[in-house]
Amino acid sequence: MSKIESLPSGSVRSKCNEDTQIAALQIVTMENDSSVMEFILVGLTDQSQLQLPLFFLFLLNCVVTVVGNLSLINLICLNSHLHTPMYFFIFNLSFIDLCHSLVITPKMLMNFVSEKNIISFTECMTQLFFFCFFVHSESYVLTAMAYDRYVAICKPLLYTVTMSPQFCSLLMSGSYVMGFAGAMVHTGDMVRLSFCDSNIISHYMCDIFPLLQLSCSSTYASELVTSVIVGTVVIVSSLIICISYALILSSVLHISSAQGWSKAFSTCGSHIVTVGLFYGSGLFTHLKTSPAGSMGQRKFFSVFYTNVVPMLNPLIYSLRNKDVKCALEKTLKRIAH
Repeated sequence: MSKIESLPSGSVRSKCNEDTQIAALQIVTMENDSSVMEFILVGLTDQSQLQLPLFFLFLLNCVVTVVGNLSLINLICLNSHLHTPMYFFIFNLSFIDLCHSLVITPKMLMNFVSEKNIISFTECMTQLFFFCFFVHSESYVLTAMAYDRYVAICKPLLYTVTMSPQFCSLLMSGSYVMGFAGAMVHTGDMVRLSFCDSNIISHYMCDIFPLLQLSCSSTYASELVTSVIVGTVVIVSSLIICISYALILSSVLHISSAQGWSKAFSTCGSHIVTVGLFYGSGLFTHLKTSPAGSMGQRKFFSVFYTNVVPMLNPLIYSLRNKDVKCALEKTLKRIAH
């Protein structure tokens, strides 16, 4: 006699019900464990008539950004009179802007020419990591540049000693290390989240807030960590920059000659414009407004610090800079001969 036949009829029904419940639980578990392996980037706009014009506009933006930053990097490397602390920082700023643009723009351009811009989970997390790394690093580099300007104007006799090559290298190493640490924390927070429902990112890149909106797990801890890290970076950087320029302003007010005023403002002008563009666009990107216009506003302002600022920085530091113009002339003469 078979095993089932030897059991009472009630036991058979109980066994069948138990098997059915286990099977149902297995199905539910499989559904809960299923995770998104790829995302679809919506892009900057869904209006079809704008796709091609925007593609060529941002392609031009990418070319200008790459050529401008590479040119500035080469000029600083090839001309010994630009081997100073200020241009060492500008060199690193151009390098960060160049990499920042190359991390974001290629995928952004694909949005304009493809029906579905698919990005794998691994690629998405990689893009997020490098995006956070370069944004954080640029914040610290701009902070170091503010301190450099303070020493140059307020303590000119001690400038060479204070801003020694070793100290400048230490500042840059610290900027990259802090940028790396911040990016690791942000990316780690996103990796531990579950994405099991929608896979459509309402953005042209993998950014923190669009990913948080997609998660089907609790995002409270991630939002708290993000707020703490971003808040700390902004507060510390802004505080050091503001203190540096307050001391610079105080020093400039004691300068009696118009030439001294002009030199001080020409020294700081480019940096002030860069800081204003970078922090201004970043602030408006993360400023919460009405839910309806929030994501559209974020995408609009994020274009500034992912595309426009990296393009403008080499122009800001070269158009009104006599040293850069002189270096460009010398380099062109060498190439001509």
